[in-house]
Amino acid sequence: MSVMRAGVARIPAICMRWTERWWTYQKERFPLAAHGVLIAAFSYSAVCFSALLRGSDNLPGWRSALVAFVTCLLLFLQLRIADEFKDFEEDSRWRPYRAVPRGLVTLRQLGTLFLMTAAVQAALALWLDVRLLILLMVTWIYLALMTREFFAREWLKSRPVVYMTSHMAIMPLIDLYATSADWLPAQNTPPAGLPWFLFASYFNGLVIEIGRKIRVPEDEEEGVETYSALWGRPVAAAAWISAMAACAACAIAAASAIQFQFVVTTVALLAVIIAIGISISVIKSEEPKSGKRIEAFSALWTISLYTTLGIIPMFIRVFLQ
Repeated sequence: MSVMRAGVARIPAICMRWTERWWTYQKERFPLAAHGVLIAAFSYSAVCFSALLRGSDNLPGWRSALVAFVTCLLLFLQLRIADEFKDFEEDSRWRPYRAVPRGLVTLRQLGTLFLMTAAVQAALALWLDVRLLILLMVTWIYLALMTREFFAREWLKSRPVVYMTSHMAIMPLIDLYATSADWLPAQNTPPAGLPWFLFASYFNGLVIEIGRKIRVPEDEEEGVETYSALWGRPVAAAAWISAMAACAACAIAAASAIQFQFVVTTVALLAVIIAIGISISVIKSEEPKSGKRIEAFSALWTISLYTTLGIIPMFIRVFLQ
C-alpha cells in the first residue's frame, strides 16, 4: 500500500518533467509564439483571399478560419517532426546539442505526436467538409515523400537548388488546403485567380528558406549546410532578393484579381528595396549574428505579404465599402 501511495505521489513530478521537456522542445525547435503569428497571417490571408475571389462581402466563417489555422499550424509542426527524422544521423554527428540527439525527446515520442496531430487534422476536416480529407491526404503524401528524400537522397543532396525547389512545393499545397477551407464548402471548385496566390506562397517559401541560411563566416558551423557557405554571401543574398522579387510579382498578379494591386505593388517594391539594403549590409558585415537581419526581414515580409494580399482588402470590403 505504501508503495502504491509513493507511486501516486510521484505522478505530479513526472508530469511536470514531461511538460518541461516538451515546453523546452517547442522553444528550441518550434517556437509557438513566433510561428503562431506567421501561420495565423498565412492561414487567415488564404481564407480571406479565397472569399475575395468568390466575390463575398462577408468575412470568412469562423469555422473555416479555425480549421485553416489549426491544420496549417499542425502541418508546419509535422514538417519540423519530419525534419527531425530525416536529419537525425547528421544532427547526431554535427549538432548533438539539438533536442533529439541530446535526448530531450525521442523520435518515437515525436512519431506519436505526429499521429496525434494528424488525427486532429482529420477530425477538423470531417467537421468542416469531408472532401477536405482528399487535399489533406495529398499534402501528407508529399510530406512523406519529402521525408524519404523522394527516394533519391544522394542525388538531391548533390544538387542543392533541386533539393530546395522540390521540397518547397509543399508550401502551395499547404496554402491550397488553407484556401479550400473557404472555397470547397462554398462552391466546390477553386475560384479563378487562385494559382497566382499559390505561386506567391511557393516563392515566399524560398524567401524564408534562403533567408534563414545566410550567415557571416563566424557563424558558419561545420556540417551545417548554408547557402552562404555553398554559394558565398553575395550570390546567396542575390538568390534571396530574386526569390522575393518573384514572390512580389506573383503577389501583384494575385492582387489584380481582387483589385488591390496598388497597395500590394507599393508594399512589394518597398520591401525589395529594403531587402537590397539589408543584403548589402550583411555582405559587408563581419559582425556575428548579422545574418539574422535577413531572416528577420523574411518574417516581416511574410506578414506584410499576407496581410496586404488577403486580410486588409477583406476588411476594407466588409467594413468600408
